[in-house]
Amino acid sequence: MALTKAKKQEVIDEVSELLKSSKMTVVAEYQGTSVKQLQALRRSAKENGSVVKVVKNRLVVQALKTSDLYKDADMSNLTSQLLYAFNAEDEVAPAQKLDEFAKKNPTIKFVGAFTNEGVFIGADEVKALAKLPSKPQLIAGVINTLQSPVNNVMSGLKGNLHGLLDAVAAKAA
Repeated sequence: MALTKAKKQEVIDEVSELLKSSKMTVVAEYQGTSVKQLQALRRSAKENGSVVKVVKNRLVVQALKTSDLYKDADMSNLTSQLLYAFNAEDEVAPAQKLDEFAKKNPTIKFVGAFTNEGVFIGADEVKALAKLPSKPQLIAGVINTLQSPVNNVMSGLKGNLHGLLDAVAAKAA
């Protein structure tokens, strides 16, 4: 069933809003993926705050052209059956979800991504981003690194204190 002009404009507006709010929009080819698999992808993507949409490429191109940020972006790769993964909180989250899903379903192939600076990056760069740890994992690593010296000093002081207490107890006995 064809979309009416009003429905198409609604889709363009929705995609335009998602593009504006998204830190990174990952584009992937899904040819050969079943509807059931796409629904599973949408559910798993929702867990990390990502939104997966299957939209006609013409409508996405129109949405990109309405934005001052994306109107000069390279749109030549927006061909064939594509899905778009948006995330407003984390740059690498949509790439990670799609990469994780693509390991089980090889019909999903990265095409590229639009950054929040309005630049289109290639599939190889998106794959590299998908291998990075997530934002919470990076924060946890930094916190551990910062806490390490404090923990070492505390355990050193604790060991010396126990040794001192043992020596005083031996002297008293």
